[in-house]
Amino acid sequence: MSDMAKAKTVYRCTECGAESPKWAGQCLDCGQWNSMEEGVAAPSAAKGRLARLAGYAGAAGGSEVKTLAEVAPDHEVRIGSGLSELDRVLGGGLVLGSVVLIGGDPGVGKSTLLLQTLATLSAQLPSLYVTGEESLDQVSLRANRMRVGGAALRLLAETQVEQIIAHAARERPQVMVIDSIQTIYTDVLQSAPGSVAQVRESAAQLVRYAKATGTALFLVGHVTKEGTLAGPRVLEHMVDTVLYFEGDMGTPFRVVRAIKNRFGAVNELGVFAMSDRGLKEVSNPSAIFLSRHEQEVPGSVIMVTREGTRPLLVEVQALVAESHISNPRRVTVGLDHNRLSMLLAVLQRHAGIAMYDQDVFVNVVGGVRITETGADLATVLAALSSLRNKPLPAELVVFGEIGLAGEIRPVQGGLDRLREAAKHGFKRAIIPAANAPKKPLADIDVVAVKRLEDAIEAMR
Repeated sequence: MSDMAKAKTVYRCTECGAESPKWAGQCLDCGQWNSMEEGVAAPSAAKGRLARLAGYAGAAGGSEVKTLAEVAPDHEVRIGSGLSELDRVLGGGLVLGSVVLIGGDPGVGKSTLLLQTLATLSAQLPSLYVTGEESLDQVSLRANRMRVGGAALRLLAETQVEQIIAHAARERPQVMVIDSIQTIYTDVLQSAPGSVAQVRESAAQLVRYAKATGTALFLVGHVTKEGTLAGPRVLEHMVDTVLYFEGDMGTPFRVVRAIKNRFGAVNELGVFAMSDRGLKEVSNPSAIFLSRHEQEVPGSVIMVTREGTRPLLVEVQALVAESHISNPRRVTVGLDHNRLSMLLAVLQRHAGIAMYDQDVFVNVVGGVRITETGADLATVLAALSSLRNKPLPAELVVFGEIGLAGEIRPVQGGLDRLREAAKHGFKRAIIPAANAPKKPLADIDVVAVKRLEDAIEAMR
């Protein structure tokens, strides 16, 4: 009998942790329905073979207890990926031995980005591209269409994780891509590829291999309809970096956002433009997200947001129209829906401007998603501009958080935001008083406000 056949599987309840040798629709211990998931009962032989291939036993860090003073920090060696925007999101480059999980909608460009990256890295490092969704011919055709070169790049079409690790042990790549983790399976489990148990166990084996051999590993993950990574949430805890590849299919621009990064800052942003030859870097994203109108229009205002260490100018548009239904609509694209409702309540309470009988639609131009509170002031002023049908000056830029008491609160990196606005030709800024520079800036007139009423007065 083979070693693989000796591995035992059990079914565990995700609610109470109870184990059962057979699957059941209801957990016998806690009574929860459809909570039994397949798992490995005993250490698989594949793990033992992996340990022998890697030449290690036990945890990667060893079992000896040391004090913090005895541990000398090693400076991680970073390797440029050939794409400066990707290096920015990774924290300055790719770290050998790190595991990066990248997710995004189908067709957004995940495979294109990683194929370009590996084609560049293969000139200096042994690289292996493992595809479970495409044939080798399809990968080659895409590479030829993109004209990325990469003659030394090694390709493998395989979906069994034990075979992938065996090939990697012979090839000894320093950078490896798995496209995608939902297609990979292990024989120690009987469930279908893409199930929670298969994704978790396959990813665990690949992560152990990467940590043991110092291989930089990229895992491509699918996303759900809600835009989050499909599969178990534990997958995000197992990896070092989680990247989301975002973009509107109607525009050529794509955004790579870091959600988790053990080797750099989170919420860093990289901007690309999709073309017939792959992804091209956008070094000045503020210029592409600003759609300057030929004439001033109501409901449009420019704000300076901050993504990681980068200030970014984006246009916030609002449309306020009379509602003919009892429950007026509040629709946001790129902003938090609940925060818009809160801001409209603050506007009514502290400025006496009610929109309870108006439909309010707010959109961030270019498909950018803003998660920080610095967009509060821009959202309110854009809605007021649309309600009054009075356009704001084209050379005006705003940012600031609005509190429930009607105060304008400061945001992080105010001076950097002002400098970014001045660099793009804006002449006037309405900002929180706490963010006002100590010395006047030569190229931009700063209006510092403390209350929402002051900001409304300043926009006239």
